Amino acid sequence: MKRLVILTGAGMSSESGIRTFRDSDGLWEEYNVTEVATPMAWWKNRDLVLRFYNERRRQLAGSKPNEGHIGLAQLEKYFDIQIITQNIDDLHERAGSSKILHLHGELTKVRSTVDPSLVYEIGYKDINPGDNCEKGSQLRPHIVWFGEDVPMMDDAVSLAGEADIFVVIGSSLNVYPAAGIINYAPQKASLWVIDPKDVTVPVNRKVEVIKEKASKGITILTEQLFKRYGFTK
Repeated sequence: MKRLVILTGAGMSSESGIRTFRDSDGLWEEYNVTEVATPMAWWKNRDLVLRFYNERRRQLAGSKPNEGHIGLAQLEKYFDIQIITQNIDDLHERAGSSKILHLHGELTKVRSTVDPSLVYEIGYKDINPGDNCEKGSQLRPHIVWFGEDVPMMDDAVSLAGEADIFVVIGSSLNVYPAAGIINYAPQKASLWVIDPKDVTVPVNRKVEVIKEKASKGITILTEQLFKRYGFTK
């Protein structure tokens, strides 16, 4: 079974109504990223940061996986699929995909501010000031903020290195280190990009481009892969 590694970005979830930083002039839900998604923001105004992520969690609770998410889950019948996502939502999981690596954390989890190994499932509930871990420290969103290390990066690089097919969906490939993951795909791997916008791919190799939104693009990708590998629905 061919190994299909997929990197998904904000464009993957935008059709589910998840607003993106990429398409909102540097704002998320009218908040400047420096005010809600950096370590400095957390130390400066915890209440604002908690409120921002509580709002995003409520938004996620009312969202559903789109046809693109569902299409990727269905491809598991034909390929050994590993998803690496820059997104913090749980829409891949809810669509039925079984192997997902979250590079930038997960909105439905929280962790201790003094011990990063203490991570808890919270679902779609709010985090409030005074909600503490077992060590008595305030809980924070389990999110990799701008300026923080990306702990799962080495795992993502290893997965990319095992790809027979590497696909980027809905990512501008402007945010590093995630943007560089495609460079670790083997020379023999076929490379694909699905995005309605022009994407500059940081790799000097042939890349097949499907200039569509995620849901339609994944339908086209599926047709192309079925034709190439002789599958029928």
